[in-house]
Amino acid sequence: MTSDRKKRLRGRTAPPWWFTVPALSLFAFVVLVPSARGVYYAFTDWDGLDPDFAVIGLRNFTELLGDDDARQAIWHTVLIAVAVTVLQNGVGLLLALGVNSMIKTRNFLRVLLFAPAMIAQIVTAYLWRNLLGPDGAVNSLLDGIGLGSWRQDWLGDPKLALWMIVLVVVWQYAGYSMVIFVAGLQSIPKEIYEAAAIDGSGPVRRFFSIVRPLLAPAITINLMLSIIGGIKLFDQVYALTGGGPGHATDTISTLIYKDAFTLGEFGYSIALAVVLTVIVAVASAAQYTGLARNERAAS
Repeated sequence: MTSDRKKRLRGRTAPPWWFTVPALSLFAFVVLVPSARGVYYAFTDWDGLDPDFAVIGLRNFTELLGDDDARQAIWHTVLIAVAVTVLQNGVGLLLALGVNSMIKTRNFLRVLLFAPAMIAQIVTAYLWRNLLGPDGAVNSLLDGIGLGSWRQDWLGDPKLALWMIVLVVVWQYAGYSMVIFVAGLQSIPKEIYEAAAIDGSGPVRRFFSIVRPLLAPAITINLMLSIIGGIKLFDQVYALTGGGPGHATDTISTLIYKDAFTLGEFGYSIALAVVLTVIVAVASAAQYTGLARNERAAS
């Protein structure tokens, strides 16, 4: 069959472009229009209730730059996102390497380690809030094993609270990263491992020379998901600490909620949401570009 005939047949079987109009219309109505209206309100003094409001230009954004709480929230957001990304993927990779071995309980361990990711974020946060409370199970355990001097107000100490949030997120989603890494590991042909072993390569050499390059697509997916999830984090932060003590654990998401629904400053909170969107877009694009380049180099 000639290439011209193939093209004609393909043209006959391809669905008309206007089949996409209903889906695109729904997407525009549900996503694009509300997003555009939201960006517009970021340049107003709207309080969320009064139909009368004024356009104030860039005032919300200039106030944001001079707001110590907003700058601190941005810093906390970046810190949590980086810490969660590094720890979640590091732990997830170690777990994947462990359960991808030939141990008899590997299937049970995969289910057990993945299970926390299936629990609602808010449920997980309240569970850990009780565990880490002043009279919670963690401090009780320390007392029981003779380490009562290690008792802490884990969520009430400004120096510890942020890291407890990171710990909870990593505990919940390390198994999620593990599953993606396991899928990547199982796609690597066993013959490559066997050939490397015959050539005398040890486990460390095989990992860095074979596993890591061939695992590049899984690494890309995991890093993208964890960095975006870390930047947008809200449920765990608000349920564990409410952004406190003080503003010690406030993120952009919790500050948006407080400014909008507590202070009634919807215009300012939407400006914060726009900043959050920009941060997510820039971080995602930069990370994807770098990881895609590494994937091409590895292949």
